[in-house]
Amino acid sequence: MKLKVFADRMSQPSRAVIIFCKINGIDFEEVRIDLRKGDHQSKEYKEINPMGKVPAIVDGSLKLFESHAILRHIACTFPGVSDHWYPTDVFNRAKINSILDWHHSNLRRGSTTFVQSTILAPAVGLPLNPQAACEAEKVILSSLSIIESIWLNGNARFLLGNPQPSIADLSLVCEIMQFEVEYSSTV
Repeated sequence: MKLKVFADRMSQPSRAVIIFCKINGIDFEEVRIDLRKGDHQSKEYKEINPMGKVPAIVDGSLKLFESHAILRHIACTFPGVSDHWYPTDVFNRAKINSILDWHHSNLRRGSTTFVQSTILAPAVGLPLNPQAACEAEKVILSSLSIIESIWLNGNARFLLGNPQPSIADLSLVCEIMQFEVEYSSTV
């Protein structure tokens, strides 16, 4: 049975999963979940992901959500995925896991709050929230500083000074590129 990826390409975590599958030549069916139309709140979708968020996958009998869990699963179970994406070495894997956990509590939190307080608020009929946007911007700037000073080890090309990207690199770059997408949509 072919892997099904339930995603909205406007979502950073969705894009990370789709890009990962494409880069690694994984045969999958993309099932579009339109967040703007509320597809993620449908009864059918909540049977796959009771949290009502994207992305989610169905891999045989497994229904899985949360982008980092999905990336880990695909990296570990699909043949042909290079070890650099999610190393089999437990020490290197632990470092990648550390970045992935940090991402959701820091950069992702700041990014999501900023976007929801600025660009998305008027689109869904809510007022702009400059105070929340200002606080989110502080989290984003702090997160970017941490990425540069800790995770990139100075001038490294990839996180942790690795010579090739990991699923953490992909997840973070998709998050950071979200700012470019949103900035260009407001100009």
